[in-house]
Amino acid sequence: MVQKEISSRTFRFISMFFSLAVLCCMVFAADVYAGEERVYYNGTLKDNVRQVYCLNKGWSYLENSTSQLGQLDASVQWQQVNLPHTWNRFDAVDSQPGYRRAAGWYRKEIFIPKKHDGRLILAFEGVNMRCDVYVNEQRAGGHSGGYVGFEIDITPFIEPGNMNTFDIRVDNSIDRNLIPSQKSDFVIYGGICRDVWLKSVPNVYIKQARISTPRVDAETAESVIDLDIINTTPSPQALRILMTLVDGNGQKVWHRQFDRTISPDVSTTTMELPLVEKPMLWSPAHPHLYTLKIDLRSLIGRDQLQQPFGFRWFEFKEGGPFFLNGERLLLRGTHRHEEHAGYGNALPDSLHRRDIRMIKEMGANFIRLGHYPQDPQVYRACDELGLLVWDELPWCRGGMGGEVWQENTRRLLKEQILQNYNHPSIILWSLGNEIYWLPDFPNGGDSEALNRYLAGLNELVHELDPYRLTTMRKYYDGAHITDVFSPSIWAGWYSGVYKTYKQALEEARKKYPRFMHAEYGGSSHVGRHEENPITGEGRLKENEWAEQPNMSGVLNASKIGNWNENYIVDLFDWHLMVTEQLDWFSGNAQWAFKDFATPLRPENPIPYINQKGLVDRAGNPKDAYYVFKSYWTTEPHFCYIESQSWPVRSGREGKPSEVCVYSNCEDVELILNGTSLGKKSRNISDYPATGFHWQAVFRPGENELIAFGGIDDRRVAADTLLFTYMTEKPGKPDQLLLGSEKTNEGYLIEAKVVDKNGRLCLDLNDRIYFDHNGVGHLYQNYGTPTRSNVIEFANGRAAIEFKCTRPGEAVIEARTQNFKGSYLKIDCE
Repeated sequence: MVQKEISSRTFRFISMFFSLAVLCCMVFAADVYAGEERVYYNGTLKDNVRQVYCLNKGWSYLENSTSQLGQLDASVQWQQVNLPHTWNRFDAVDSQPGYRRAAGWYRKEIFIPKKHDGRLILAFEGVNMRCDVYVNEQRAGGHSGGYVGFEIDITPFIEPGNMNTFDIRVDNSIDRNLIPSQKSDFVIYGGICRDVWLKSVPNVYIKQARISTPRVDAETAESVIDLDIINTTPSPQALRILMTLVDGNGQKVWHRQFDRTISPDVSTTTMELPLVEKPMLWSPAHPHLYTLKIDLRSLIGRDQLQQPFGFRWFEFKEGGPFFLNGERLLLRGTHRHEEHAGYGNALPDSLHRRDIRMIKEMGANFIRLGHYPQDPQVYRACDELGLLVWDELPWCRGGMGGEVWQENTRRLLKEQILQNYNHPSIILWSLGNEIYWLPDFPNGGDSEALNRYLAGLNELVHELDPYRLTTMRKYYDGAHITDVFSPSIWAGWYSGVYKTYKQALEEARKKYPRFMHAEYGGSSHVGRHEENPITGEGRLKENEWAEQPNMSGVLNASKIGNWNENYIVDLFDWHLMVTEQLDWFSGNAQWAFKDFATPLRPENPIPYINQKGLVDRAGNPKDAYYVFKSYWTTEPHFCYIESQSWPVRSGREGKPSEVCVYSNCEDVELILNGTSLGKKSRNISDYPATGFHWQAVFRPGENELIAFGGIDDRRVAADTLLFTYMTEKPGKPDQLLLGSEKTNEGYLIEAKVVDKNGRLCLDLNDRIYFDHNGVGHLYQNYGTPTRSNVIEFANGRAAIEFKCTRPGEAVIEARTQNFKGSYLKIDCE
């Protein structure tokens, strides 16, 4: 056994991520809906008025794939859960290949009053991937396809005055007739993954209000409303519809009355609304929202609805930039997958909004929702905070299927557009991603058939929504079909070098009349660093300790590189320097904002995690996050010394080393061990770090760097970095040491590999396996740097969190392929 206490300083970089991870992985208790507190159903209903109740609490879940309700064993203990819920929250990232693709059952009982006049609607924001809904053992309806909402009128199946049982069978087993393809590079979670609502509405009620803005400029704004009204009575009904438009300050803009008579069933009535003079335009800088208040009155009841929307107009110039409200706007974007460590895709609204808020705080003004429609709270947050949206049909890989597949795909596209129609943030409807690739059906990749079907989808979009544009990524044979197209350009990652990025953009400009670039970047493993990463020309030092090291060429950084943070920082820095200075460019979107789970990457440093995020899977920023923030924000002012996750640097004594500071200040002064290295001014053309880079000679042992950021000769931001500088090359790995640090939540266990002289083996990046026996809980299957029991070392270090759950002894073990192992005992009190 090797057991050794490790000083608090050696824990610095991992402790930073641990403290944030505790915050990000905890259960968020706040329940909010559109900025207001949720109302949970309490067993009482009013007649013929709209009431909306949250049904997220108090469900039972049974992991049973039977398709027959009557075959459920009543004696089996059901698990008590709250929604949203997925059964794949942990198995999607455990050490076993694959994850559960099967069915499960959800059950809830609610009391419905004996006297209730009106309709009861069960509204689901999203269920993955298919479901059947039973009310009192009768099938009330169902839905095929995840990622979009649906409603079921359960009134005929309700027993007033009694407890009513809802049984919902959910199934995410592989179904080639439903998009996305199982070959997609993300997890297709199973469960009731979003909120569920009980709506009590009058017998004549508003199903949906869709507001179009056919003409908008700085002087006036036109708007038209399509109002879907359901009349459940057997006779026509005379309606009085009162509408009031309110601006973002709560001031009434206009009030109008419309009279209509509708027949039974569903009717759509279209009304031109009054002009708005000098409209407050929606934009990322000023996300002004209006609210249309609709009051529908009939002789048998009254329905009221409030619908936010915004006024804006936009254009992708042919061969040129993007314009919003008549002004050029460079699209500064990223991507988001809908998932989080410890939750899978069953996120509370607070985490959805947290992601969007962090993206906005990074300075982004654009987001591509990859590769599927997302939770309603995401669109609300984009509307309110100001992020333009590329909303994508989940046609990801798999080619085209037969008639059933085609009908499902067309229906899901229609549902997506109608549900998200009123969000001013959405500017692009995407028809898919890599749609031709890896066909699931014979001849599924045939370009002629694909183009015919794709053209039909494109026409459907413009029929449903004439005021937005279509787009698509990486299907070259159909690039001419959509209004805007994105080719695949991964300069410096999957091929080529990142210093050819500008050339790649200029070549794409010649091929595609209106294009923006979706997806660029690369993977990074938190805490893994290199003094001399691969250069922008694709050159790599073979031995940095040699007096005159040889340089070798790198053709594919994703395979040859070791996924250190320095290379990705340099790559993003170059991309941003290029795009910020191209006056013709529409914009791009980095892939992806947050690390996410995938069944296709078992050999990544964190197995089954796509590590291309600017933040880890729990939302903790990596170094690259601050690169974007330095280019895209002006306030609040900040400095970030590269890097807080680099506690040990190395090199020959007296050799200068580069230090970069990422900052949005006008100037930065760098101080090393009390001596100023000078003040530099911001220059976007001076790579790297917009000119904030220095050559510094570190002393052996402990060093301190301090950066001061200034505006108008005033210090407005600062950052401090303490690190150790090793001047002797480590020898062969000799020992695996385990240490612990007590935290507010338990313990942080760190493993490190040293040579026979105790020097940290910075080049060691092998895989380590953590386990434990005895009391307590070892945090694993979160897919984060400190909550994964299988993970690669980062510069000879790895860590995992442990929590005592009761008094007793816990034994933490760590093993690698080359070491027989080490263990550490912890006495839990």
